[in-house]
Order: sequence, then structure tokens, then C-alpha cells
Amino acid sequence: MREKKRYLFLKGKNLRENVEKSILEFIGILGMAKTGLGWIKSDRESAVISVNREMLEPVKASFALWPEPIEVKRVSGTLKGLREKI
Repeated sequence: MREKKRYLFLKGKNLRENVEKSILEFIGILGMAKTGLGWIKSDRESAVISVNREMLEPVKASFALWPEPIEVKRVSGTLKGLREKI
């Protein structure tokens, strides 16, 4: 069965490092595996990531609890829909 993904557009600093640390700290190793985290595009202060649909809310909660700001600007079911809204 294919995983159903959601794509998140994020803003913040050191996203490559902070995103993984925040998910790992809040959800744990098993939860990190369940998220199916994938990096689509990463710039200096923005990124597009993909996560498993069932783990969307825990991932967003982990960003809210992280000390450095990680903002979820947009969530979409397709990359095309995400690009149109940005």
C-alpha cells in the first residue's frame, strides 16, 4: 500500500537540523519512522517537506513546542497545489 503524504511549506532558521531534532524529541524514534519524513526542497530559511498523513498533527505540534520558531505556512495534499498557493 502506498503512503498518503501531506506536503508542508515551512519558514524558520536551520530547518534541516531543527525539523529532525524537534520531531525526534517530541515523538521519539518510532514516531520519527512513522512520519516518513522526506525533504522536497530546502533553502536558507524555507523548506518543503513531506510527511505521512496520519502523523501530520503530531509533527505540527512538535514544531510548536520547539524553542526556535518553525512556522508551518501551508499544508497541501499535492506539490502542485502547494506551489500555486505560495
